[in-house]
Amino acid sequence: LSYLIGEDAMNTTDRRTRPCSHCGQDFAPEQLIPFQDELLCPACLDEQTTVCSCCGERIYRTDNSGTDAIPLCEDCYDNHYERCTHCGTLIHRRDTYYRGDDPYCYDCYHTLPAQGINDYYFKPEPIFYGTGKRYFGVELEVDEGGESDSNAERVLDIANTGNELIYCKHDGSLNDGFEIVTHPMTLDFHENNMPWAEIMEEAKKMGYLSHQAETCGLHVHVNRTTFGDTESEQEAAIARVLYFFEKFWEELLKFSRRTQRQLDHWAARYGYKEKPKDILDHAKGHNSAGRYTAVNLTNRDTVEFRMFRGTLKYSTLIATLELLDNICEMAVYLTDKDVQGLSWTSFVVGCTQPELVQYLKERRLYVNDAVASEEDV
Repeated sequence: LSYLIGEDAMNTTDRRTRPCSHCGQDFAPEQLIPFQDELLCPACLDEQTTVCSCCGERIYRTDNSGTDAIPLCEDCYDNHYERCTHCGTLIHRRDTYYRGDDPYCYDCYHTLPAQGINDYYFKPEPIFYGTGKRYFGVELEVDEGGESDSNAERVLDIANTGNELIYCKHDGSLNDGFEIVTHPMTLDFHENNMPWAEIMEEAKKMGYLSHQAETCGLHVHVNRTTFGDTESEQEAAIARVLYFFEKFWEELLKFSRRTQRQLDHWAARYGYKEKPKDILDHAKGHNSAGRYTAVNLTNRDTVEFRMFRGTLKYSTLIATLELLDNICEMAVYLTDKDVQGLSWTSFVVGCTQPELVQYLKERRLYVNDAVASEEDV
């Protein structure tokens, strides 16, 4: 009888406990958690499994397709994530940059060497050329000659013989061309070291147009630090730039070689106000055009001038940079009152660079008689 009682007691104990599928220790059934046809104790569940950060499904840690910080089931990884080709970092598709079919993280992508035509989002770390406080980054669009890597490489071969001065990018606004982008350069470097004339001649030989293509712009970025050492100094000077553009819109429209219709689409004005600060406040608070304004303020480190039509005429490009240099000088060294009292004639009289003076005369914007000019390309 005692033997039978002992056997019954043992069977009762067996029925009241069950082993963890992983560690083998006995637990009360209610302590075990079912997981993928197994029963795991709380400690083993925590050690051996994790939860997909994307869909919330529990998975074995050995099946984690992500990282310890971002665990992922296989489906979520396949549908939403990539790994950087260079460093292996896990990256969400929305944050992935591609070179061809190869995915890259932001840091690795922006250290890749320039190729023929990079995608629109390509932006390498800037290399500053020349000595000074004011740097101009030029974006020159060329069209009608083909969005061709080999053509772009011919341009790159001219510019990047010693240093990487330029790179080329896709631009969706063009029909059959690409965008030539310089690293930041002082005006002196653009004029004396950047082989603009050779690049333009090669582009024309390959059948490209810029001014005559109707689709092309000449956009120039200027570093914000040229306007002052502090944010308040910079904003005050930038406000004077905006005021200048609004006050002399008609003259700058003629200088730009654009039509008003083109500017309304690609480089809209903010609207004239009596005080520079009022225009800046309006631009910052009520601008629905985004970057498609004559003076684009949406970039953190630069002010972008988008008003000018593209060109493959060397003197026109240089005159444009010289005009912007004079406008920046005016904004830095004149007061609001000075700029409000400034006339176009008094401004252009202070412009002494030969290329700029010649161009102003060609466009009938100088105080002297107009002169004949060669056709823009």
